[in-house]
Amino acid sequence: VDRRHLQDSFQSRFIRMSLPAPPRLVDLASQSLLKDQALAIAALEVLPMELFPPLFTAAFAGRYSETLKAMVQAWPFACLPLGALMKEQQPHQEIFQAALDGLDVLLAQEPRPRRWKLQVLDLRKNAHQDFWTVWSGTRASIYSLLEPEVAQPVKKRQKVDSCRPGPKQTLAPVEVLIDLCLKEGTPDESLAYLIRKVKQGKGLLHLCCKKLKIFAMPMQNIKKILKMVQLDSIQDLEVNCTWKLSTLGKFALHLGQMGNLRRLLLSHIHMSAHSTPTKEEQCVSQFTSQFLRLHYLEELYLDSISFLKDRLDQVLSCLKTPLETLSITNCLLSESDLTHLSQHLNVSQLKDLGLSGVNLTCMSAGPLQVLIERASATLQDLDLDECGIMDSQFSAILPALSHCSQLMTFSFCGNPISMAVLEDLLHHTVGLSKLSHVLYPAPLESYEDVRGTLHLGRLAHLHARLKQMLQELGRPGMVWFSANLCPHCGDRTFYDPEPILCPCYMPV
Repeated sequence: VDRRHLQDSFQSRFIRMSLPAPPRLVDLASQSLLKDQALAIAALEVLPMELFPPLFTAAFAGRYSETLKAMVQAWPFACLPLGALMKEQQPHQEIFQAALDGLDVLLAQEPRPRRWKLQVLDLRKNAHQDFWTVWSGTRASIYSLLEPEVAQPVKKRQKVDSCRPGPKQTLAPVEVLIDLCLKEGTPDESLAYLIRKVKQGKGLLHLCCKKLKIFAMPMQNIKKILKMVQLDSIQDLEVNCTWKLSTLGKFALHLGQMGNLRRLLLSHIHMSAHSTPTKEEQCVSQFTSQFLRLHYLEELYLDSISFLKDRLDQVLSCLKTPLETLSITNCLLSESDLTHLSQHLNVSQLKDLGLSGVNLTCMSAGPLQVLIERASATLQDLDLDECGIMDSQFSAILPALSHCSQLMTFSFCGNPISMAVLEDLLHHTVGLSKLSHVLYPAPLESYEDVRGTLHLGRLAHLHARLKQMLQELGRPGMVWFSANLCPHCGDRTFYDPEPILCPCYMPV
């Protein structure tokens, strides 16, 4: 009897799990109301605010443009996170335009509607992910999602109260938040329509962009778009373009207006063969002087920047705040650059230092030792990959490394280091309690020949030896794994504890 009961219980539970969940009453009500768009629009005046999100979602999915347009005007929250909904449902262009048209009508109304609450239209696809799915929760959790200050505007807004008598007040603008990625290719119809609405908004629609990425795009097109953006809203800027130094000089004035910038990545800036030294210096000064206006910069990434040699001091002297991250990669630096970096960089908050691809082979280890020592109280991540550091240089920086009490990851692949120096490194760093990952090059003893061919058996033996030392020194949890570039294809071979090989090492 018990077995029969268990079988019946399991079967009924399986059937329940297999059946789709029945639609909620609120969803059925939304779909019914949307069958008559005129009735749906008229109902917005008395619709409880709790029902706006499910009705908006249904109108969005069903492409009810007129209802959507009216709902934007009557939206009862401070923020409308449209981007999160667009990410889920990949809207038709006309639906996106209907939402902007609704905002357009709203801004044209004087006095402002009594129920007006909308301050921010958020088009970012990774913001407010839970808003559209939380409506099955409690009322309190609903209200906590979109408080008026959720958008954290750069500038304080004026409060608007159309019911209060008194002198006429300036209408507060509505902010449109968006992450921009500017690149050549198929024209972005949504962005073009948005830019057109901002132009027509006569200052009542502010286009705010927290993250801006620029790829290959003509400078004149970039300028046209940035002219419509509130540049002081940009906090994260990536310029991944193959620009001439003169082009960077033209962009510099826009950079200086990004007063709230926290993170800047700049890559692949090259000098023209026909440019005169005077012109070069003028362009460099145009760029570096803009750092004087970046009072909140925390992270600076410079990759493949051709003008840095003998000018790094010019960049660093213009920094107004201590950096948390400094990454200078694949750049040509002089010893005087490194000396200036070690002596004059404000390292009081430096957590992440990267010099990958900067050739240090012919330089004294002194400046690097000083830099690491000065940053030892805060440094968490150190990247010295492909720097050409030799045994003698590496041995010189070991005492400084042993003082980096906050260090969590250390990577120095692509450097010709012997097994003896690796063992010395292990002894110097084993006391760093927070150091959890070390990525080291295959030691010189693991190569078969001068062409860079790895002997995997030797590498396995040396790796096992380091593992055993970690075990004996009481740090078995510290992860040490080796990686080295294949001389044939450029891919890396990893070993921890078994080799993860590039195709060149695979048997035919």
